[in-house]
Amino acid sequence: MSQDPKNPTKNMPTNTVSEPSNFLRQIIDHDLSSGKFLKRVDANGLELPAVVTRFPPEPNGYLHIGHAKSICLNFGLAQDYNQLPTKGRCHMRLDDTNPVKEDTEYVDGILDAVRWLGFEWKENGREHLYYASDYFDQLYEFAEKLIGAGKAYVDSQSADEIHSKRGNFSAPGQDSPFRVRNSNENLVLFRAMRAGEYLDGEHVLRLKIDMKHPNIMMRDPVIYRIRHAHHHRTGDRWCIYPLYDFTHCISDALENISHSICTLEFENNRPLYDWILNALKEIGVFTGPLPQQYEFARLNLTYTITSKRKLLQLVEEQRVDGWDDPRMPTIVGIRRRGYTPESLRLFCERIGVSKADSWIDMSVLEQALRDDLDVKAHRATAVLKPLKLIIENVDANQSEACSAPKHPNHPEWGKREFHFTRELWIEADDFMIEPVKGYFRLFPPKGDQAGGRVRLRHGFVIECTGYQVDTNGKVSAVTANYFPDSKSGTPDSNNYKVKGNIHWVSANEALVTEVRLYDYLFNDPNPDSGDKEFLNYLNPHSKQVITAYLEPCMKHAKPGERFQFERHGYFIADAIDSKIDKPVFNRSVGLKDSWKSI
Repeated sequence: MSQDPKNPTKNMPTNTVSEPSNFLRQIIDHDLSSGKFLKRVDANGLELPAVVTRFPPEPNGYLHIGHAKSICLNFGLAQDYNQLPTKGRCHMRLDDTNPVKEDTEYVDGILDAVRWLGFEWKENGREHLYYASDYFDQLYEFAEKLIGAGKAYVDSQSADEIHSKRGNFSAPGQDSPFRVRNSNENLVLFRAMRAGEYLDGEHVLRLKIDMKHPNIMMRDPVIYRIRHAHHHRTGDRWCIYPLYDFTHCISDALENISHSICTLEFENNRPLYDWILNALKEIGVFTGPLPQQYEFARLNLTYTITSKRKLLQLVEEQRVDGWDDPRMPTIVGIRRRGYTPESLRLFCERIGVSKADSWIDMSVLEQALRDDLDVKAHRATAVLKPLKLIIENVDANQSEACSAPKHPNHPEWGKREFHFTRELWIEADDFMIEPVKGYFRLFPPKGDQAGGRVRLRHGFVIECTGYQVDTNGKVSAVTANYFPDSKSGTPDSNNYKVKGNIHWVSANEALVTEVRLYDYLFNDPNPDSGDKEFLNYLNPHSKQVITAYLEPCMKHAKPGERFQFERHGYFIADAIDSKIDKPVFNRSVGLKDSWKSI
């Protein structure tokens, strides 16, 4: 289906989000009114909140914008219900059951990202930070109990054999020849697996459910596999590791989670989630009420990808400058680009929570940042496409002090100071040799027609007198005269009526520095949909590095400080590459909703 370039989401097969949805709140409100999770106590006899959620990422990569939605949802719901007598809290949990892919670097990055978004996991001095690896002993014990109850068995088929006998949506699966092993034999084998007596892949532990079940997830799923690998927390203590579907629901139950909220891709896993908990309840491990899983639609954002595998590929193939590249949808990348925690929370609030997949246009995220920064970002002047302007009736040593507010709506914040001098820098777009109709900026005189008049913002009115070209015939400078009695803020300035108003910086005092102009990483709104090869849609112009001229006060910009460069957009002093008195700036977002590079 072709895309409309002016409206890339117009022909998408799914609907865009309109009104935020509250279906999860309705579920929680119903549970509260029924008293389902009231008057529970934990293992220490302490009363539990009626609403306990969790955010449980796997530490195998950096969090991305999709995770931000889940973070805001789980922590946000807990915060909202914490205002009630029933109380609420959210657990931070690392699902670290795969030692091959996980790393402490990712753990640290995840915790930092959640805190940066404005959320914590402490309650009354107690830190609710958990790791799935905390439960390895209990998970193993529960697996043995399931074996003893005849609900699990050791399968000695290869992975390929297990897969081939699983069946598909139209064909039932086939029982493993090892499904008939008795409990004692299974326990002996499982304990030998734990003792390291077998190689990777020689045996697995499977649940004994139903190989003909219409839901393929329920066809005797594997819950333990042998993996001789060093774990970032437990070291070499274990050589068998539980799989996600077994670990996740049990972790929820051990932590007394009430509402286990996950993305829609886990909808088919819910029957298995319930089966495991109910099986353990039957053999006396858990009592009710058990956690309940609810699914919401994951975030589908145009011009991005959120597959961890594909993001890792971009990093490893050096198609981006690392996980924190400002073009990446990772939270560290978005943060470095200049997005604020408040803007991401605002974005998540605006898109709401739905049970149906939908596409969110990138403009919604960008507008959230504009709305957040508009009221708090200091203003500054920057010339990104510099062209020299020479004021002919100003002496070389002449300098006139000018000023502008740091924010137009906050006079109490003070003013920025700069000087009007003979040589200035202006934007190249503010001069045209042959002006088109409706062009109200600078152009040279022609015949009896005077040159273009404009006001230098916060300065004087000038009139163009001509221009200079270099040896290649390219305009190298513009000349003009100024009107000494036209200074902004003075009574006589009202005598000058001009339609054009351009910005400028003094060539004598401008800060010359690097500015990075970032755009969408992909030039297709859905770069990895269908059978597309996402790498074919990388935008070659997603990063431009230029030398820009900024007003002198920007010399003191601190890493991480955000500004509105008037007329251009919002920028941030790069937190990594900025140096003392020499900041480097990243463009966060333009002032208008448009995808257009300079």
